[in-house]
Amino acid sequence: MDVYVIPCAVDRYELYCEPADDGDETRQEASSGFFGGLLERFRVMLGRLDRHQVVDRGDDERRGWTRRLRDRAMRWMAEKVAEQRLLWRLRTHPVACAFYPEDLSEAQATTIVRQLLQRDADRHRLWLIFHAVAFVLSGVFFFVPGPNIIAYYFAFRLVGHYLSMRGSRHGLNGVHWTYEACAPLTELRRVRTIARRDREQYVGEIAARLRLAHLPRFFKRTADWGA
Repeated sequence: MDVYVIPCAVDRYELYCEPADDGDETRQEASSGFFGGLLERFRVMLGRLDRHQVVDRGDDERRGWTRRLRDRAMRWMAEKVAEQRLLWRLRTHPVACAFYPEDLSEAQATTIVRQLLQRDADRHRLWLIFHAVAFVLSGVFFFVPGPNIIAYYFAFRLVGHYLSMRGSRHGLNGVHWTYEACAPLTELRRVRTIARRDREQYVGEIAARLRLAHLPRFFKRTADWGA
């Protein structure tokens, strides 16, 4: 598994990998019992997100408010899924290679990777507890006609944080990491010095060299582009 240490600001980094070809980062999880039912619902919702076609903003005014609300909710959830998919994939990999900017030493890159994984393990553990409690409390809406959307939402987030926590812990304790310096990642630091109108093209060219089709969207969402 290839993981990229992306310089998002002067001293801030995020881990990135391309989405899995098969799109099934939930494989090798238990599929029976109560959690198995939650996991199956999670897979169904994940499939809907993957198939969802985001509408152009120009179409928003011609769509009903419920459709616009649904599309915006789907876009928000898709972004949350994108943020966690690296950790979901990491659960099932015994070996990973971290590519890092060449102006870092391997020791620095190792420290950054472990700090980010520990941060994610702690964060997703807390969110797991929160959404577990919220999921239980959402049962009070059982008397509302129709599907319990609130419970579905908290169940989806609960499973997502569980998989993310497992992935980050496995990354810390179960993955054999190798490290490799990568010059194009260093060039991402120059984004703030590029003319504003040329920044997206600049990032796109670096992503093409790295063969990372989804990197521009990730970088746009997470990086500090400057004034």
